[in-house]
Amino acid sequence: MSEKEVRNGVEAAESHSSGSVTPSLSRRILEPERSSKGPDRRRTADEGLLNRPTPSVIQPRAPELGDFVHTDPWRVLRIQSEFVYGINALAEVGAAIAVFGSARVHPQSESYAQAMRLGRMLAEAGFAVITGGGPGVMEAANRGAFESRGLSVGCNIELPFEQKTNSYIHLSLNFRYFFVRKTMFVKYSNGFVIFPGGFGTLDELFEALTLVQTRKIQRFPIVLYDSAYWKGLLDWVKGTQLTAGTISPEDLNLLVVTDSLEEARDVMVDCYNTRCWTTWKRSEGAHLDSDPPGAPATAPDPGKFDAQ
Repeated sequence: MSEKEVRNGVEAAESHSSGSVTPSLSRRILEPERSSKGPDRRRTADEGLLNRPTPSVIQPRAPELGDFVHTDPWRVLRIQSEFVYGINALAEVGAAIAVFGSARVHPQSESYAQAMRLGRMLAEAGFAVITGGGPGVMEAANRGAFESRGLSVGCNIELPFEQKTNSYIHLSLNFRYFFVRKTMFVKYSNGFVIFPGGFGTLDELFEALTLVQTRKIQRFPIVLYDSAYWKGLLDWVKGTQLTAGTISPEDLNLLVVTDSLEEARDVMVDCYNTRCWTTWKRSEGAHLDSDPPGAPATAPDPGKFDAQ
């Protein structure tokens, strides 16, 4: 097709949509971008990248020139780069368990001591330990793994009140976006152990439960440590949600509540080796006489993943 035929097509389309021809648009479609240095010189891709607007007066700072980094397209690029950064950094991590819990736990507390002991036990069982990289329970679990010469990983997050990375980490990552960070926890962990914590801890708990329930991830052991702390939440889940029919007993087949660090470790080892074949017997679902995995015929909804 000749240039004249293309130009006629462009002009016809413009005339149809607006009733008049816009010559500047047809020129932009058909002609290469020109450099400001001369009407006949084409602008190269490198020149387009390396050149930028300059302030009208000589000044050392021009914040308006950086406005583009706050646009949605630029944010999408940052999100993409953060996924690449996380996947690249964690690609060689093997078997790993994520430990969650409050950042407000003091090193002198019992929870700190227990999380540190669990980190040591998981490392001795061959697992890497992944946490949010901050203080409290996260620091304790990292410390237990670190001092036992296991692999200790911290996935920290940028917060308005800065969360300082703890000192017991071999591999430290810093994320800008919560959803990217949560993806890394799920992708590179073979199970979650959840100590008492706040909203962030609950966020990780229900994210994991939802992903299992909706078949977004394979069987994924989730252990709640400290039954007294979690009792109120579980009473509401069973007494309100289950009674209302918004969940089924099978939804709790992979949620284990324990006061034993040994049991928490054993659940992780069993699920890694046997895909949670015996873990179901310890679950909240089993306590509610739910159908075991592998018996979907009698489940309330045979199509549900947690009943298979």
